[in-house]
Amino acid sequence: MSNDTTKDAAKKLRDDAHDTVDEAKQRAQAAGEKLTRSVRGDDMPLGERIVSNIKEAGHTISAEVDKAKRDARHAGDDKDTTA
Repeated sequence: MSNDTTKDAAKKLRDDAHDTVDEAKQRAQAAGEKLTRSVRGDDMPLGERIVSNIKEAGHTISAEVDKAKRDARHAGDDKDTTA
């Protein structure tokens, strides 16, 4: 393995770890919003429920973006390079 290949692999690993942690954090926050609405139920005013739904959607979208970045980084990894 050349030095550049090793550096690229290390960078990819670091970026993957960062995106994985960010994705997990966003998914946990989205689940927290959903749980809050479940627990509070009808005690939660309509405006707060709407805001909570929007926050949940935002966290879910952010998690999907982190997943897509990781997937894009590995898009060419599975192709067969043998002749």
